[in-house]
Amino acid sequence: MSFDPSNPLIVQSDRTVLLETANEQFDKARDSLAMFAELVKSPEHIHTYRITPLSLWNAAALGQQPEDIKAELESMSKYPVPSNLMVDIDDFMSRYGRIKLIASGDDLYLTSEDEPLLEEISRNRLVEPHLASDIEAGHIKVKKGERGFVKHALIRVGFPVEDLAGYTPGEPLELDLRSPTLEGNEFGLRHYQQEAVSAFWAGGSERGGSGTIVLPCGAGKTIVGIGAMNATQSHTLILTTNTTALRQWRDEILDKTDLDPEDVGEYSGERKEIKPVTLTTYQILTYRKSKKDEFTHFHVFNDADWGLIIYDEVHLLPAPVFRAVANLQSRRRLGLTATLVREDGKEEEVFSLIGPKKYDVPWRVLEKQGFIATAECTEIRVPFKDDDLRLEYAVAEPRQKYRIAATNPAKLDVMEDILKEHEGEQILIIGQYLDQLDQISERTGAPLITGQTPQKAREVLYDQFRTGEVPVLVVSKVANFAVDLPDASVAIQVSGTFGSRQEEAQRLGRVLRPKKNSSNEANFYSLVTRDSTEQEFANKRQLFLTEQGYRYTIESIDHP
Repeated sequence: MSFDPSNPLIVQSDRTVLLETANEQFDKARDSLAMFAELVKSPEHIHTYRITPLSLWNAAALGQQPEDIKAELESMSKYPVPSNLMVDIDDFMSRYGRIKLIASGDDLYLTSEDEPLLEEISRNRLVEPHLASDIEAGHIKVKKGERGFVKHALIRVGFPVEDLAGYTPGEPLELDLRSPTLEGNEFGLRHYQQEAVSAFWAGGSERGGSGTIVLPCGAGKTIVGIGAMNATQSHTLILTTNTTALRQWRDEILDKTDLDPEDVGEYSGERKEIKPVTLTTYQILTYRKSKKDEFTHFHVFNDADWGLIIYDEVHLLPAPVFRAVANLQSRRRLGLTATLVREDGKEEEVFSLIGPKKYDVPWRVLEKQGFIATAECTEIRVPFKDDDLRLEYAVAEPRQKYRIAATNPAKLDVMEDILKEHEGEQILIIGQYLDQLDQISERTGAPLITGQTPQKAREVLYDQFRTGEVPVLVVSKVANFAVDLPDASVAIQVSGTFGSRQEEAQRLGRVLRPKKNSSNEANFYSLVTRDSTEQEFANKRQLFLTEQGYRYTIESIDHP
């Protein structure tokens, strides 16, 4: 096969792929790579991706074929694709589903046409504790209650199982979608939302019912969850990130389905209701009096005959919940997220215990179709306020260096310039450090929401922001996740959480919801102290957005 030096990719034998950003095929190559590779770094001119076993297993779960991936690489590479990588793609993708988990009566079995492979895994120290028998007629019996644990063990040894054991239907719950909604709006699932529900449900067969849907912030992941409830028609447990998100879910369910308010319960710090549809938070589920005690509220998982469990913002699923999820493999499980990136590296647990990626659509695709706002991302590099602060930074310990740079007072003047430029718009000022946010609130007169703000007060301020009564809102990281502020068109990030890729995505997501104005535009500003560790961490945070096709315009302030 002939290769073209004008192509955008250099594919290397260590499974890394280099992508030229200035190449006219950049957008096409980026969207293609996102389906089977992970972005590692994204400086100005060359982006680096890595093809990993997990990225290939997610591609296989989406129905992609090794031949198609290899053809894509060959068609876009400047040079011949290394033969070892071509073999690796075949090898890793063939491992997904080579072992299957099936049910026979009340028993579960691992099965495979490759009997030597069954023999190998049956002797593996990670897998063996979860098995109840030797190999018999190409099957190995799994111990009772070990469905999730054996799946997790198998992905760790490199053979992710295809779970075909089916699900308990759960207690029935009849519901229909409303159109118009209670608020009087016409309603129906958008084409991509319906595709996501169909990919998850798979006609109700054992090939559906567990998996993760990846959609941008503002694209209506809650609506996908409601669509899955409509498909399942059974009692549903919904796990959210915080009480604000919980109540937004409740409002959406009551507005867009014919469920009675008495059918929808809240299990939170304020109420302890178990209803046909029950909403709770990760924080409540992981509460315990001390590290030695049991988790007080884990019983919620078993207090009803759930037919569906929805994990909102699944990339934030706390590690203790994974054990509960491992015990819930007979329940249908839907994960919703804007990014599969986890800062703790537990992507494999999400894959094996919640389910593989079942649907993904690039952010820029939905932007072009008008379903999310067009976003302009700008990083403004600000010098230290003065030489005294620069000296304090120079002699500080590494972690303290970051805080000094992040709370650099010179940022406040730049922030005020942005506020003047966007006067009359709905603006969020987002930060990490409470003393910095207190100072900003006092300086601008804008109200502040932090973790200490009572829930009722938060809800009042969010409502005032939505109506325009409060045009500027200062928020800590409590507003990063699942807070629906559709009219926010400007976000100013004054400080971030070190190199958190997921946080950058979520903060941009606060302004991506479609706008009522005809331009449907949003602006995301990130204020970063120049020549500091904060600048290095900012580059890491931007990785995910770069992967989605967003580019940061870099501006530099010469004098504080």
